[in-house]
Amino acid sequence: MKKKLFICLALFYGSLASAQQLPYQNPNLSSENRAKDLVSRLTLKEKVGLMKDISEAVPRLGIKKFNWWSEALHGYANQGPVTVFPEPIGMAASFDDQMVFHVFDAVSDEARAKNNDYKKHGESQRFHDLSVWTPNVNIFRDPRWGRGQETYGEDPYLTSRMGVSVVTGLQGPVGSKYRKLLACAKHYAVHSGPEWSRHQMNVTDVTARDLWETYLPAFKTLVQEADVREVMCAYQRLDDEPCCGNSRLLGQILRQDWGFKYLVVSDCGAITDFYNSHHSSSDAVHASAKAVLSGTDVECVGYAFDKIPEAVSRGLIKEKDINTSVVRLMTQRFELGEMDKDELVPWTKIPLSVVNSEPHQKLALDIARETMTLLQNKNNILPLSKSVPKIAVIGPNANDSQMLSGNYNGTPLRTINILDGIRSKIGPGQLIYDAACDLTDDKITQSLLGDCDIDGKKGFRATYWNNRNFESAPVIVEQLTSAVALTTLGAHQFAQGVNTENFSAKYETVFKATTSGELVFKLEATGSAELFINNKQVFRTGSWRSLPTRFPLQVEAGKEYVIELRYKQLNNWTANLGFNFGKEIPLTYDGLIQKVKDADVVVFVGGISPKLEGEEMPVQLPGFKGGDRTDIELPAVQRNCMEALKKAGKKVIFVNCSGSAIAMVPETQNCDAILQAWYAGESGGQAVADVLFGDYNPSGHLPVTFYRNLQQLPDYSDYAMKGRTYRYINGDPLFPFGFGLTYTSFNIGEAKVTQSTIAKNEPLQFQVPVTNTGKKDGTEVLQIYVRKLNDPDGASKTLRAFKRIPVASGKTDMVKMDLSPKTFEFFDPADAVMRVTSGDYEILYGESSDRKNLQAIRITIK
Repeated sequence: MKKKLFICLALFYGSLASAQQLPYQNPNLSSENRAKDLVSRLTLKEKVGLMKDISEAVPRLGIKKFNWWSEALHGYANQGPVTVFPEPIGMAASFDDQMVFHVFDAVSDEARAKNNDYKKHGESQRFHDLSVWTPNVNIFRDPRWGRGQETYGEDPYLTSRMGVSVVTGLQGPVGSKYRKLLACAKHYAVHSGPEWSRHQMNVTDVTARDLWETYLPAFKTLVQEADVREVMCAYQRLDDEPCCGNSRLLGQILRQDWGFKYLVVSDCGAITDFYNSHHSSSDAVHASAKAVLSGTDVECVGYAFDKIPEAVSRGLIKEKDINTSVVRLMTQRFELGEMDKDELVPWTKIPLSVVNSEPHQKLALDIARETMTLLQNKNNILPLSKSVPKIAVIGPNANDSQMLSGNYNGTPLRTINILDGIRSKIGPGQLIYDAACDLTDDKITQSLLGDCDIDGKKGFRATYWNNRNFESAPVIVEQLTSAVALTTLGAHQFAQGVNTENFSAKYETVFKATTSGELVFKLEATGSAELFINNKQVFRTGSWRSLPTRFPLQVEAGKEYVIELRYKQLNNWTANLGFNFGKEIPLTYDGLIQKVKDADVVVFVGGISPKLEGEEMPVQLPGFKGGDRTDIELPAVQRNCMEALKKAGKKVIFVNCSGSAIAMVPETQNCDAILQAWYAGESGGQAVADVLFGDYNPSGHLPVTFYRNLQQLPDYSDYAMKGRTYRYINGDPLFPFGFGLTYTSFNIGEAKVTQSTIAKNEPLQFQVPVTNTGKKDGTEVLQIYVRKLNDPDGASKTLRAFKRIPVASGKTDMVKMDLSPKTFEFFDPADAVMRVTSGDYEILYGESSDRKNLQAIRITIK
């Protein structure tokens, strides 16, 4: 009996001891203290495992697998159906930082809802977690940069204000115990192309003024005002040191000067670039030590950090330095509540029903409308009448839903493209549609798919499997008789019963040539695609974006060609596949002119596309290189098409879709109106139509300068700001930063300030009357610029405040704004810092950055 009692007591006290909370398990302690306790219990190998973007689980301590890399640039990406908002460059055109906050509050709700659902199913994979690598606050210094569409434009202040809204919307209220998500300011720093050289580039031409007045302000603002929890270091070197191992950028400026105490994550593969591309480190051992000692805590892809234990054993770095990084990253995981029970974390209650809910769909439409930027409207041709007898909608982007999603995008449940948007405004029989031309190609592919057959049937045999390896019994086999054009966007299937993820497909046919000559195979794929001809692989691609590819083949009359295309959906990417082949013939516009001869007006929807501009893309077409542009004009085939329409006497309205500025001098002559529509998201087509037909009065203003030609720009690889953006441009642009028309007119009156002489630390009150002098209600965007006088090397002006002002027709709004002392902060060359100095300043205010549109008040600071 005594023995049994002893055993029972031992079991009782043993279970009591195991039930006692360890410090890291106590949610009442601070996140940092919990992290320190947890890290003290880890082995070095376990610590290193936590420092990679796919962080390994440590089951003995209750640490789950965690993915640091997720995306939420303008919607939670790589997730299946979500709400897809406009690309950030379009959101910047709204000059509406409050609306942008609401957008990203919705994005973070959808991210939490999706993550909550994944956890119920025990799912953990890349892109599905709560650390989102957004926003991109690099300065869009040159329109040739393919990733400029991800940014908020060329101005440091506008970028800062938009960035603050993004971060606060994503991370949740500052006073909350738990963060909704972790946001990330990227790419730190001095990064904006070229894409083709970013892994080797050494930026050495940045002056102290450019660094502090242009390239760093947005990062500093997000660190000190928005409390951003992550900063991503960039690929290139800055002054000989890779950014992810740059002791000045990461140590002195970010952590010491700005007081950043949270996480630094590397861009993907940036640490292995130290020895593979920059050759600043000899191998992974030295690169990993250099990165961590400089302040990088998490490595994305490549995993040089696997060599950290060897670096410790060789004395290159101490384990206490590793502890510093792991405490930082585990602190943030505690901040998310990811280590606590769900009942303690309010964000775990967000239901899946919020995803693409009606309020979020409305928000996507509202912000898309605000992005629309009217650049030209001769004789007030816009808005159009809905009773117009015939309207022709033509152009390569008119019927392209995928284009509207931009890049780094989520998958929309549904997309309203521009053709559909216009069709919804008019009656049956009023619309003529024709694609008219390709984005860049001045030839037409005369398809020969109809001349192919297999097993006695015309066209292609398409076979689908619900796995990525063409294994087991196929789901379905069907015959295709036209060009392949398939997508999983909008939750579509490639065929009945086929998954939208984790599937493969094979397309087979036989072509017998009747004549000798060149045929061209055209392929676009998001995922893995391999083209075989007569059992020989002639092309292979594997990409997370749909990229146009052209493969020529010489054929001989009478010879048979066995054609096989193999496709695999990869990772969490949206699947897209386009395939055609045939003879190329020169494009002429005679047939188009005849087709639209009865149209009262032609809406040409063109521009470029995320298929052509983006991140490090293997696109080599005239005017494009590696995702960047080598020419900023509209592709010639589109220019020629609009010129032909003009010569035929047509009224032409040009809807330009692009993520960057287009030099469109000929278009200002050949078109009656120009609407810059950006990449406007899932409701972009509705927003365009609402503006064209007057259901919404446009209010967008350019967040970038539209140059006249490439000659107005310095060399693309030159990072000096001289000659760039509205702040340093030489000559007059085509359309200036801040420019945008409406269907009404405004008068900005004479402004008043409380006093003309102030102290360095004294705020200034500014007020000005804004009158709507037109016949429609509308919204003006008041812009306030500041110029420091007697500063010959300074900018001609720089934006320091803005405000959207809705004013009813015939009414006046007295706008009052408080200008903080930071409004007058500029670079002081005396000791290379930013500060307010005594002297004379001009406050310039108006409706764009064009000096002709600005009025001035002189201020003296004592």
